Amino acid sequence: MTLSNKQKQFLKGLAHDRKPVVLLGANGLTEGVLAEIDSALNIHELIKVKVPTEDREVKQLIIDAIVRETKAFKVQTIGHVLVLYRQSEEKKIQLPR
Repeated sequence: MTLSNKQKQFLKGLAHDRKPVVLLGANGLTEGVLAEIDSALNIHELIKVKVPTEDREVKQLIIDAIVRETKAFKVQTIGHVLVLYRQSEEKKIQLPR
């Protein structure tokens, strides 16, 4: 499954008022952080993750690793904030077609 532009726009609108639920600390991307992101995706489906690093290449590597390991879709990245979506079994968010 891939997200269409219409679906991404819809998810961006839903994510706008949300605060980051996971913040990467000084240790960076650890197993514990990945587990927390995975858990948050199972509960909320749509989350924001704050990746506070000044190096753009490192930030992109971290984002790619998060997307790969959680099997989530990257909706958008604004500054240090990554918006992720992964549909849960309950399908809480009804995406437009």
